Amino acid sequence: MSDLNDAMMRNQSFWQYKYGDYSANAPLAAGTHETDVLVIGAGFTGLTCAREIRKDDKTKRVMVIDANDIGFGASGRNGGFNMTLFGVEPEVTLLRWGRERTQEAQAYMQKAVEYVKDLIESEGLDSDYEHTGMLRVAYTDRQVRRLKKTYKLLTDITRPGSFEYYDADEVRKRLSCPHIKGAIFEPGTGILDPSKHVRSLKKLAEREGVEIYENTKVIGISRQDGSSIVKTDVALIRAKKLVIATNAWTHGLKSSPGIASVQAPIWTYQIVTEPLTAEQWAGVNWSERMSIEDNRQFVHYMRITKCGRITMGGGSIGIEYNDKKMDLWKNEDTWRALESHLKWMFPALKDIKVHYKWGGCVSANADMTPEIGFIGDRNIIYSTGCIGHGVSLTQLNGRLIADLVLEKDTPLTKFWIVNRSAIPVPPGAMLRFAGAKLIEGILKAVDFYEEGNLKKQPEDATN
Repeated sequence: MSDLNDAMMRNQSFWQYKYGDYSANAPLAAGTHETDVLVIGAGFTGLTCAREIRKDDKTKRVMVIDANDIGFGASGRNGGFNMTLFGVEPEVTLLRWGRERTQEAQAYMQKAVEYVKDLIESEGLDSDYEHTGMLRVAYTDRQVRRLKKTYKLLTDITRPGSFEYYDADEVRKRLSCPHIKGAIFEPGTGILDPSKHVRSLKKLAEREGVEIYENTKVIGISRQDGSSIVKTDVALIRAKKLVIATNAWTHGLKSSPGIASVQAPIWTYQIVTEPLTAEQWAGVNWSERMSIEDNRQFVHYMRITKCGRITMGGGSIGIEYNDKKMDLWKNEDTWRALESHLKWMFPALKDIKVHYKWGGCVSANADMTPEIGFIGDRNIIYSTGCIGHGVSLTQLNGRLIADLVLEKDTPLTKFWIVNRSAIPVPPGAMLRFAGAKLIEGILKAVDFYEEGNLKKQPEDATN
């Protein structure tokens, strides 16, 4: 138990704790180094990008550095959903970007899910992958009405068979949750163990000849004679091309002109139960093992683990006033609310105990749309704004960024999130915090309106 508590106090995710002992690569040695491509950030985006560059061009020297162990950020602590959700909601994308771009975004996300699934299967990766589909569920009549509009939009812009609509009776054949009144089922999605997967990506990248240095923190970025000069505590790296794949931690690179204002970190929280008994599994009737997300603005997301537990996350968020601290990973109120909501959903789990809890931050930008951009010329590329839906998105983005680095003109590089016109995050801690709290309040009000005929939800009392 002491090891478990110690892991939680060090804010390891359940996946990182369960993985067991991990030997990190050595930090970058002192001195001056030169490379063709430097990737900052050893998560899904960075490792995929580096691997794909080396696969395409073995003459390129590719280095990856990370301030922590690989997968320390969202890549090692997310829910493990290989899903097609782009941005916040398809209706929001439609409103902001129009029908054609919404359709392109959905197609990109379906391609992203297939990219991850195909990689795992072709390489035999130890990622605990299950392609079991996803249920998007609604608890109230108002949520059902909105869900049906989402279903119509999705079926109009995707290939046939991508989505199915289930009424309450159909859902109950697959899940013993008395509160669900309707659901969208998406068969072409899956779940994985993110910590196992990111470490598998590390092995693949190293097999291709990528050099990976962990626990190597960047303290400065500048430009000189057309190259990027990246400074760490003990080393200097001159790179012809620079990829910034730090996502929710990107704002910390203050010395890079223009990068600090492209996104902000938003904290989300998860719990995992003890293993369910045979009686409890029978009581929830979750034999098809699909992942579940509800139709709230502040969604709950849940799934089954390979080791016979249930994880649940979401329901509320944490917003950092001083983003230099990055220490909002602990939120006992939200963890208790998640446990209460899980037991409300599944009466058969009224006696289940929480085994583990953790938090992590996701990358959010002002218009809630993923972004791949350039800083100055096209030799510095960054990727942000996955809004917590990045397992598949970040990996296909890594392939896209590899094409940009190699100056290829491909169907991926034509995707409209590349070098799009982005709205900067408001400058200054007070403006940014106030804006985020305003949006949070609006979304909570929508949830309150739509759930007015439910019993009081546990997260309504948080914050």
